[in-house]
Amino acid sequence: MKANFVLCVSNQDYEASLECFKVYRCKDDTNAEKHHQLRVIDESGEDYLYPEKIFVSITLPKIAREALMVKPH
Repeated sequence: MKANFVLCVSNQDYEASLECFKVYRCKDDTNAEKHHQLRVIDESGEDYLYPEKIFVSITLPKIAREALMVKPH
């Protein structure tokens, strides 16, 4: 699954790191994908590996993509 943005559909076992039904940015990581994982920038602001089955790839309008790419101050 290759996507710039994913929607978390389950945060079971990851309640402290992920919010269910929230959009997250993910980074390309072909090695992780081979193991059915995604490298996601979670609530800590850092990227970690998570099972791909807890996310759904989404396509966002350009304005939404740009807004989500801006780092908060």
